[in-house]
Amino acid sequence: MRLIGINGGTFDPIHFGHLRPVLEVMTRLNLDQVRFIPCAQPVHRDTPNVDAEARCRMIELAIGAQEKFVLDRIEIERDGPSYMVMTLDSLAQKFPEDSLVLILGSDAFAKFSSWHQWQRILQLANLVVMHRPGELPPQDGEAGKIFRDYAVAEFTEPHGQIIDLGVTQLDISSTFIRQCLSAGEPVDYLLPEGVAAYIRDHQLYSSF
Repeated sequence: MRLIGINGGTFDPIHFGHLRPVLEVMTRLNLDQVRFIPCAQPVHRDTPNVDAEARCRMIELAIGAQEKFVLDRIEIERDGPSYMVMTLDSLAQKFPEDSLVLILGSDAFAKFSSWHQWQRILQLANLVVMHRPGELPPQDGEAGKIFRDYAVAEFTEPHGQIIDLGVTQLDISSTFIRQCLSAGEPVDYLLPEGVAAYIRDHQLYSSF
């Protein structure tokens, strides 16, 4: 049974704050691959600033050197809102012999109880909640209760379990990068050079 990491987001644009933590998750959990899944119509955030094809191309440029990172267009190619439960259901059918591992930051997990059919998500996948080293896993509210109900030290089942993992979390955001680009400020060392060159060549985010 392979372990397939699932990393969704708008990736508008993708940057080192997306890449480094997921690399650490993949290495420490011995994931066989991580699928980067850009969403088409986000449910919990604003519509992306650039089109899906541009975001997919930037992901390809960002992950090309890491053979276990894969671009997955499943949500781009599906009509309608990007509900993770629908994506996981499709992937579970595509990879019936494998275990899906949904990768979330602690901020996203704090809102997990508001996700569409979150209980069904745990029937389809395990979860890993990333946080800064030394931080405690979720303690309060509905997220804390969900974590306590499903938390394990390591995955022993193909779905229905949650672990927390301290990772290097870089204080970089796509919003900050877009603001820099709009203001004509450099974005060097915030994202892969290939992505920065693509943005320059196609004059993305010059205004939004």
